[in-house]
Amino acid sequence: MSLLIKKAENYIFELFKNELPKTYLYHNFLHTRRVVESAQEIIENIEISKENTEIILLAAWFHDAGYIKGFESHEIISAEIAEKFLTKYNLEEQKIIAVKDCILATEINHKPQNIVEEIIKDADSSHFAKDYFKEVSELLHQEMILHSISTYSIKEWRAENIKMFSEQHQYYTRYAVENWTPKKNENLLNLLKRQNKNKKKQQREITKAKLKAKYKEESPERGIQTLFRVTLRNHIKLSDIADTKANILLSVNAIIISLALANLIPKLDAVSNRHLMIPSLILVLFSVASIILSIMSTQPNVTGGEFTKEQVKNRKVNLLFFGNFYKMKYEEYQWAINEIIDDKSYVYKMLTKDLYLLGLVLKRKYALLKITYIVFTIGIILSVIAFIVAFADMDLVEKVSDPIILK
Repeated sequence: MSLLIKKAENYIFELFKNELPKTYLYHNFLHTRRVVESAQEIIENIEISKENTEIILLAAWFHDAGYIKGFESHEIISAEIAEKFLTKYNLEEQKIIAVKDCILATEINHKPQNIVEEIIKDADSSHFAKDYFKEVSELLHQEMILHSISTYSIKEWRAENIKMFSEQHQYYTRYAVENWTPKKNENLLNLLKRQNKNKKKQQREITKAKLKAKYKEESPERGIQTLFRVTLRNHIKLSDIADTKANILLSVNAIIISLALANLIPKLDAVSNRHLMIPSLILVLFSVASIILSIMSTQPNVTGGEFTKEQVKNRKVNLLFFGNFYKMKYEEYQWAINEIIDDKSYVYKMLTKDLYLLGLVLKRKYALLKITYIVFTIGIILSVIAFIVAFADMDLVEKVSDPIILK
């Protein structure tokens, strides 16, 4: 490396450090050094004169110096900065002009006219064929947003990169074409894959939204859903309450009978306890009646458990009630569900009928419970009255049988 090129490197480093805004995430000293290194890579693999080598490397160091003044016409400003620097170090005017032309050749739409311009053009776009392309590309994207040059979204920026790769950019030197184009094509393929993946994702989201909209249009209104849900829940709660009450009555009367059989009835054989016979029988009989009624209120009423295909086709069976299908094979039940699942009016009819039948079951449960409570209450009252009367009669008999003492 010549002393002049080393001085150019130091000059650009200090220039960017002191004058380049920090918002230049891509066009900075790191990018400039990458371009110089890429230019050296090409130079080392082709035949080129030392004079042209010096021109290319000087142009590479200065090609983005103009960014200290902004994006607008930065190539022209870069050339002016290079001319001022090179004139200071007494470089021949012909070389200075060549360096300036080389810098101006980095303008995006410029077509290179010679090998020198081809090398600087390829070096300036070498990141297209590097592993770090994705990261560097995003830095350029964010830089353009920060400077209000573009407002591309991620998807739009990817599309711009694909357009650049496939339609606008090309490598010119033989070395770049042979060694960088394969990696560039690989990066292009990755961009296309991400684009297709994004398109598939968007298509899935669109399909999902359409299905959701279709389902929303075809599904019952929220009020209808709530009606069936709340009513069914209330029916189940009322059924649970009825069964709980029946179990309480069943348990209480079972305890009464157990105590009567264990402690009271065995003592009725004694003559002194004969007066308790009727009250005890009343208590036990009404307790037995209450138990029978409690069992009846909780006893399930299961139907045949089978249906026919004709009943399904004619919509004459309620497939929501287990008593109509518990004896059927799963395949037959699945066929029946598939047969009627698309017939929404029949599904609603089955739901309505199921609620109605649950209501009839509840009516029977609560009717029997009411009778059970009445019988239990009457039994308790009559038993208490009978015991009171029995004990009163016993006291009266004892008083009559006592001897009369005369004064």
